[in-house]
Amino acid sequence: MDTSPARGRQDNGAECELTILMPCLNEAETLEICISKALTSLENLAITGEVLIADNGSTDGSQEIAQSLGARVVQVERKGYGNALMRGIASARGQYVIMGDSDDSYDFTTLGPFVEKLRAGYDLVMGNRFLGGIQPGAMPPLHRYLGNPVLTAIGRLFFKSPSGDFHCGLRGFKREAMLDLDLRTTGMEFASEMVVKSTLHNLRIAEVPTTLQPDGRSRPPHLRSWSDGWKHLRFLMLYSPRWLFLYPGLLLMSAGLVVGLVLLQGPIFIGGLGFDAQTLLYAAAAIVLGFQAVAFGVFTKVFAISEGLLPEDPKLSFSRIKLNLEKGLILGTCLIITGLVCSVYSVLTWKQLHFGILDPTRTLRIIIPAITALIIGVQIVFSSLFLSVLGLRRR
Repeated sequence: MDTSPARGRQDNGAECELTILMPCLNEAETLEICISKALTSLENLAITGEVLIADNGSTDGSQEIAQSLGARVVQVERKGYGNALMRGIASARGQYVIMGDSDDSYDFTTLGPFVEKLRAGYDLVMGNRFLGGIQPGAMPPLHRYLGNPVLTAIGRLFFKSPSGDFHCGLRGFKREAMLDLDLRTTGMEFASEMVVKSTLHNLRIAEVPTTLQPDGRSRPPHLRSWSDGWKHLRFLMLYSPRWLFLYPGLLLMSAGLVVGLVLLQGPIFIGGLGFDAQTLLYAAAAIVLGFQAVAFGVFTKVFAISEGLLPEDPKLSFSRIKLNLEKGLILGTCLIITGLVCSVYSVLTWKQLHFGILDPTRTLRIIIPAITALIIGVQIVFSSLFLSVLGLRRR
């Protein structure tokens, strides 16, 4: 519910160019100074805009403070940082939106560089606290030296993102471009989703050095280091099936295949350790598990594209999936036949011994590859059929 018609410097009825958006949950201590700085910034920049407060259920009078200062307030019933920002972006009247925390940790009087980049055509302009400076006491050491650098490095590796500070709370963007991304996360991981999806959809991204100062609150922050950090990491992994499933699966399959081919020739000794048919069994298990991980990676990618979570990939178009179905059926059938032939050969070998006791180290070198070929063959056939079902959904 929008509880105030006030629109900052938008009173003259002109088209609103900039919305300064602040999520809020019981920020009565710092909200006034943040809004005052934001209004001062609009005046200094001579830009037509508004200050919008996305209130997430404050009980300390934050709404009344915002309205008394001329800010517009939109009530967000669903809890969560992401929910507040998504509702705020949807309610914004500005062509551009600059969002920032309402705890006075960011200086809203220094928004000029963000506006310049947005007017220059960039879709997302990220603040970078590591370039602009982090004042003493502004960021816990755990976040400064471990959390933010590690998560940002993972994001840059997984998605080739140009952002050097994934979790900076001060950032600007084109409102329509952000709405088109269909952002969905409801918690603190919303910050990562915005950067990841912007990168995957090839939006133009720029950075602006930003200073982080100690917030002005007397209570602890809403951020929970370990739980919110895990949510960010989980999001990064789930949005990158390649790193979560494909690459580990290929590595596991390759290791199992190499070890298996070596052990098929006979036992090997490394130092005082001997490796024989028992190790060959583990190598076969690695091949099977690796293939399953690769298959899950492809399934996840196709499903995520179908649901609009990831952008289209020409390599996974419907026509290619249909073609891969036929290739998969052929390859799977060949492996099944190979496994059956090896199984028949092992039975004939057993028959020659009048179905007596076999030498396990010899027979396992036939049986293990046979069973592995059968399992992988069946999985390829089933995976190809299931992938085709997902492809029909995309069509």
